[in-house]
Amino acid sequence: MLKPTEEIKERIDIVDFIKEYLELRPAGKNYKAVCPFHSEKTPSLIVSPERQIWHCFGCSSGGDIFKFLMLYENIDFAEALKTLADKAGIELKRLSPADEKQFGVLYRVNEAAADFFKDQLRASARARDYLKSRKLNEETIGEFEVGFAPQNFEALTLYLLNQGFDLSDILRSGLVLKTDKGKNIDRFRGRIMFPIHNHFGKIAGFSGRLLPELETEGVGKYINSPETPIFNKSRLLYGFFKSKTFIRESKSVLLLEGQMDFLSVWQTGVNWAVATSGTALTPDHLKVLRRLADRVAIGFDSDPAGVLAAERAIDLLNEADFSVSVVDWGKDKDAAEAAVKGRLGEDLKSAKPAVEYLIDRRLSPDLNRLEIKANLRFLLQKIQNIWSPIERAYWLKTLAERSGFKESDLTEEMIKTGAGTIISSPKEKSGEEETGHSSRRELIAFHLLSLIEADRNLSERLESCEKYFPARYELAARVLLGRDKTEDQAVNSLVNLISLRSGLYADYGEEKKKEEFSSLTKELKIAFLMEEKEKVGREIRFLEKENDPLKMSPKLKAFDEISKRIQDIKNENQT
Repeated sequence: MLKPTEEIKERIDIVDFIKEYLELRPAGKNYKAVCPFHSEKTPSLIVSPERQIWHCFGCSSGGDIFKFLMLYENIDFAEALKTLADKAGIELKRLSPADEKQFGVLYRVNEAAADFFKDQLRASARARDYLKSRKLNEETIGEFEVGFAPQNFEALTLYLLNQGFDLSDILRSGLVLKTDKGKNIDRFRGRIMFPIHNHFGKIAGFSGRLLPELETEGVGKYINSPETPIFNKSRLLYGFFKSKTFIRESKSVLLLEGQMDFLSVWQTGVNWAVATSGTALTPDHLKVLRRLADRVAIGFDSDPAGVLAAERAIDLLNEADFSVSVVDWGKDKDAAEAAVKGRLGEDLKSAKPAVEYLIDRRLSPDLNRLEIKANLRFLLQKIQNIWSPIERAYWLKTLAERSGFKESDLTEEMIKTGAGTIISSPKEKSGEEETGHSSRRELIAFHLLSLIEADRNLSERLESCEKYFPARYELAARVLLGRDKTEDQAVNSLVNLISLRSGLYADYGEEKKKEEFSSLTKELKIAFLMEEKEKVGREIRFLEKENDPLKMSPKLKAFDEISKRIQDIKNENQT
């Protein structure tokens, strides 16, 4: 019987699956795409239908269908397992009783709770009146499964128990909590309930907004589900499961604070938004957005807390190399109010680039000398956090023009105050790909075998250079060409990588492949001889200490011969 993961791989073809996320183009017997896990313009991600694996030769990410989904959607293995099992039509219970107990049951508890909250909303006139006052229509309420938690200490607890759930699982879901006196009570009471879906539309947790008439000092207006095995608020964005397609198409995202903002904006037809559910923007949120969007418009509330959150978000977004703008809601307090009053489109069009927004806020004419100094340093730090050198230079010049200070003085101030440290680029490999090669000879052998895999006609010329291969590459060549088999996992992994990389040679013409083969063969021989030369050199240095001329003489001769052979190879075909 197949293992659960193997059964999923049998049912879901990796090429068909990745095509749902990336544009794949034929590359020989493989497919290639622009990698979503690092910034690039030339495709370096290769997918093998034969081996059902993928690998990026730009950033070294790679693996099977599970690894791709985990990286792309920023989820753990359990979540990927559940998602792919659903897609393959396999019941989670069949996969693993342990995984079902740990994860699957929590989704079912949340689904049941959502049904309960929706029933309670239909039964509560005051909850429905509140939503009407916020101008949410029935279609939006239904689409996002908005509900209501009654002002009762155990209504949901009893409902879930009657549905057959174990109390331990109900408590693990975070919907019910145990008091110091040992009593189980509902976490959400008297609140409008917003289910928070994961990126695949499964309810992972909830956010609850207290009805206005129940608001008192010391009671949070909004509360979220606690961290659970399926709910991590630093990784989930409200509404993303609905808006991700539109974000991908527009390459833009409107970043909002809360659920009500998102629903009001969505209702107007602005479908490229997400909300942070009242939590701080995190690097995990950016990983999700960066794969789909290049531009972010920050649409946080106009109050001091929203302004501060926007300033913090600007830093994170700039460091991730987004093009960042900020929406000023003007007379409105937030996006929801702007949407209700019909000013949303106008406000979005007038969004300002992030640094311009900050300069406008921080360089008012009525500031004293100390305030100007502090604000200039603040702005210099924000400019320095921009990843693009071109963008940094542009805004530094703009700041000089707006402030009246020389650009050179601002640069000096930036350096002296510690704001002048150049930040590193978003993590991205450069130069040769990292595929486990420990020497130049191994790297050349890897490229050479990849070229032969792309054009098997070249294998006829392999004999001329095979003796120069490192041992595991020599074995990999035999396995690749069907001359041998091995149980060595490292060699089989190397064969997989060679097969994948062959796709990068798919666009080479016949003559270019032959030229590349000749060049790589030449470099392989030189790398082999350089290793031999280094080995003999070490022996000579050792014999120098021994002061033995008789033993030294043949080594010196060998060293000279190797040097001559290297030079002869370098001079081959030179005119």
